[in-house]
Amino acid sequence: QEQLAESGGGSVQSGGSLRLSCAASGLYYSRYVMGWFRQAPGKEPEGVAAMDTDGSTNYVDSVKGRFTISQDNAKNTLYLQMNSLKPEDTAMYYCAAGALDYNEYEPPTCRPFGYWGQGTQVTVSS
Repeated sequence: QEQLAESGGGSVQSGGSLRLSCAASGLYYSRYVMGWFRQAPGKEPEGVAAMDTDGSTNYVDSVKGRFTISQDNAKNTLYLQMNSLKPEDTAMYYCAAGALDYNEYEPPTCRPFGYWGQGTQVTVSS
């Protein structure tokens, strides 16, 4: 059974950093576009970062230069390093496999199918 489990969320002040982790079981990262999306209360899900099967990455404009997506294939774990956090980054963050579209020229967008975890809350205070 495919499962994704996020961890690493928390509460930080503006300008702080967090690293999210996503452990996968029952699926192999190399077969999917992997990534992260977030959802704030009352808003639609937003693709944040995606990694194609060849390792190419893309980000939504609002996090470029601040967030970095990476993965450890040996551990089947995906990461999202978030630096210089802002209050507008506050949301529930979800790890996704096959649930984001990857486009070299456009920010990642969410698909209504694929796999995602339960989410981890990130709260940034000003």
